[in-house]
Amino acid sequence: MADQAPESAPRLESVIETALYVDDLPRARVFYQDVLGLAPLNKDDRFTAYDVGGRSILLLFKRGATLETVHMPGGTIPPHDGHGPLHMALAVTADQLAVWERWLAEQGVAIEARTAWPRGGHSIYFRDPDNHLLELVTPGVWPIY
Repeated sequence: MADQAPESAPRLESVIETALYVDDLPRARVFYQDVLGLAPLNKDDRFTAYDVGGRSILLLFKRGATLETVHMPGGTIPPHDGHGPLHMALAVTADQLAVWERWLAEQGVAIEARTAWPRGGHSIYFRDPDNHLLELVTPGVWPIY
């Protein structure tokens, strides 16, 4: 018997990759490696892939460098790109939020906003060199985190 389509969408497990597009890839690498402490997994002249907590990948692409299909031995990656300031949240433990605030201040990164959420979580917001809004968030913000 042939497989039938499910009656509802199959379950998604998690977000594996998040991509940000940057104007100056070397400058962005300095920020994400030196300020945020991320380790590169792979890189070339158009992108860098970072391990985030051993559970997800942050991709930094040079803006405009992925407008053509990428051909690889196993297949292709369709063109993509992004413009404007985007938002991304990174998980931290509650006891590390103040440590992060001090670290960011020492690195000359201004905290743009702070939020105490009704569920008990806290967030701090700051910008990367390409004006993307980054958030460090503790448990208690969402029902699942």
